[in-house]
Amino acid sequence: MKQKRINGNLLKGKREKFIITLIDGQLVIAGSDRRGTIYGIYELSQQMGVSPWYDWADVPVEHHDSIFVNKGIYTDGEPAVRYRGIFLNDEDWGLTPWASQTFEPERGNIGPRTYAKVCELLLRLKANYLAPAMHPVSSSFNQIPENRLVADTFAIVMGSTHCEPLLLNTASEWDTKTMGPWNYDKNKEGINRVLTQRVRENSPYENVYTLALRGLHDGAMSTTLPMHEKVRMLQQALLDQRRILAENIDRPVETVPQAFTPYKEVLEIYSNGLELPDDITIVWPDDNYGYMKRLSGVREQRRTGRSGVYYHVSYLGVPHSYLWFSTTPPSLMYEELRKAYDTTADRLWLVNCGDLKGSEMQVSLFLDMAWDIGRFTADNVVTYPARWLAGIFGEAYYD
Repeated sequence: MKQKRINGNLLKGKREKFIITLIDGQLVIAGSDRRGTIYGIYELSQQMGVSPWYDWADVPVEHHDSIFVNKGIYTDGEPAVRYRGIFLNDEDWGLTPWASQTFEPERGNIGPRTYAKVCELLLRLKANYLAPAMHPVSSSFNQIPENRLVADTFAIVMGSTHCEPLLLNTASEWDTKTMGPWNYDKNKEGINRVLTQRVRENSPYENVYTLALRGLHDGAMSTTLPMHEKVRMLQQALLDQRRILAENIDRPVETVPQAFTPYKEVLEIYSNGLELPDDITIVWPDDNYGYMKRLSGVREQRRTGRSGVYYHVSYLGVPHSYLWFSTTPPSLMYEELRKAYDTTADRLWLVNCGDLKGSEMQVSLFLDMAWDIGRFTADNVVTYPARWLAGIFGEAYYD
């Protein structure tokens, strides 16, 4: 661009945008930032016949004797949603046994080699965000320092699910014997001390910090307090977590990405008067079966932090679990996510995809819509499964 061979206005000030072009007979891929450049590389790879799922779903790679590139400038624009990613969950069934026994036996668990494959898949799907596996059966992401380096190498923004404050995996990292009870009224200082250490360890990397307070292992708060006291306790916990960010990250706290997901009993607490700083993104959950529980109202639509969605295409819990095969219809996904997007949910989209296998098509659709929801309509979304499968098995099988 310094030699004015590329129009700098095409990329200047853009988010995760790439262009692919020919200059003096040379193929050039340029990005507005590091993820933009990566997306350009993987876009070319996919157009050459490498499926994003070549590894995870054993999709054969097409062979070509020659590759031709059209003249002009190709781009896929900017993403519709800022942070787009997956939450690995219920990894007990497939991901942990496969990683520990087959792919990463030297680690005996999910580790940096496995997360490298996950991060590559995310980039090939034009995603940028990951909430790692959180069950005690697998090693906590942050217990293995190499995991953070892997994510940063792949330019993946790390986060955590709705019940993990400030990247702390309470299900497996909280030790009541050495840390005290997981009870904010009784052990506020102990909890904040551990959270402070986590922020200091992870602050050099790109993160979205979840503000949260639930019971251990995604359980409800273990308290019999009346509702107004629950509001008070959660309010204080969130403000303390925000103070920890302000004191340990060298930038204005309003510019540090923060998310709050009012899931399960937390939604009731939020509805009873919980106040959030304006720049925090409210991530609205579905009902675990694809129907959004709530969307931003008129007042919430004015928030500078805007909103997002926490969506399930896999679920373990009452009254029904669906883990082995994702049954969420594409038309339902489009209808619910479109409504959310139209009411300011353009900041963060996170899909609970279980241990990934069995929900591949829904993950692709979710992330394709997060990149460019304007590309979808109620009419064309119903053909998505056939188009997706034809991209794997061959266009001859589309009909």
